[in-house]
Amino acid sequence: MSQKTEKPVLSGQRIKTRKRDEKEKYDPSGFRDSILAGLDKAGNDLDAVSKYLDGAGSKLDYRRYGEALFDILIAGGLLVPGGSIAQDGDKQCRTNSCIFSAPSDMASLRNYEQVFTKLMRRYKYLEKMFEDEMKKVLVFLKGFTEEERIKLARMTALWIANSSIPPSVLHVLNNEHLVKDALALDFILEVFVTWKQEKGLGNLTSGLKRSGLEGRMLDFFPPNKRTEDHLKAVFEEKGLSELTKLHLNQASQHAKRFMQKDLLEKLSDGMPMKEIVTDIRDAAAKNLISEQDIITLIWVSVMSLAEWNKKEELVADQALKHLQKYVPLFVAFTDTTKSEMALLLKIQEYCYENMNFMKIFQKIILLFYKKEVLSEEVILKWYRDGHSVKGKMMFLEQMKKFIEWLQNAEEESESEEEED
Repeated sequence: MSQKTEKPVLSGQRIKTRKRDEKEKYDPSGFRDSILAGLDKAGNDLDAVSKYLDGAGSKLDYRRYGEALFDILIAGGLLVPGGSIAQDGDKQCRTNSCIFSAPSDMASLRNYEQVFTKLMRRYKYLEKMFEDEMKKVLVFLKGFTEEERIKLARMTALWIANSSIPPSVLHVLNNEHLVKDALALDFILEVFVTWKQEKGLGNLTSGLKRSGLEGRMLDFFPPNKRTEDHLKAVFEEKGLSELTKLHLNQASQHAKRFMQKDLLEKLSDGMPMKEIVTDIRDAAAKNLISEQDIITLIWVSVMSLAEWNKKEELVADQALKHLQKYVPLFVAFTDTTKSEMALLLKIQEYCYENMNFMKIFQKIILLFYKKEVLSEEVILKWYRDGHSVKGKMMFLEQMKKFIEWLQNAEEESESEEEED
């Protein structure tokens, strides 16, 4: 029986690599050259530019070269650290079909914005890449010309106003080298002015609140000009005086939070009441906080110091003893009828929201009346038409006999004066 002779085996094994398994070399310069060729062919016709970019996405790898793509559309070429355009020897590596070469008027810039809008609508994954790109480009401001910065600021306003990028990208401008030379301030002012013109004040202020920029305005001013007066003057000059109010309101809220934290610490440490009153007055004057805001802040702080008894029948005595200790603090900041009314309404709100306190509202008011925290005039005003709707019927009923007593005392006093 014949046997087949075994064929010799090669010492090595050749494996054929499939094309899809080969890792393509990262070549941003090659991508750039392809994009520049297409853009130059489209020329200044932005419809042709959009048509080219739409079709090129199926041939060129936008997912891989998204950053390079946006560099080109914004600055005309690939950006290197510092903001200059990358060159290949003497070879021209820049296109005029970009933001930096566009006319600076708003009509032209709106047309360029549509190029970006259409591109990201077609390739949705570019949206996140664009946000990251803007965070990088804004840090390069120093490397751009003044005219380029103005165009970029106006385009940034358009992109933010139309939700292509979030306003939070502007936080990257809080960069020492940009702030020091006033580049950050000039840029952000141009953004705000354009944003207001395009979408109105309401859209601008709501966007600033959402992004947390409303309380950070001063951060963009050079250190030697970081004052409320300078901020006010600059914003008024640019027609943005409304933002001064927004800034002051946010600064006041921050100051109130700090004041409450500070007050709680001082009360817990047993600091003398006179010293606390002096410190509060100084902080209030510095931050322009009204007495009615201070008195409500004091109430909240004082009431948060106690661990209240859960038994309704015991909480009344506990509350009155607790408040008695802080009467001097309440007296010090109820010099006006507005602050007295603010306190009374805050007490009403507190008793309504804390079930165990609902039946002792009248006792608290009586204590403050006897200690001259609340005046007869304000209590009567509250009863007639100054009260809140929260627990209205219950609290008015509680106060009925006390109000009648006050009114009788008032009538007796008036009749005595007439006899005299």
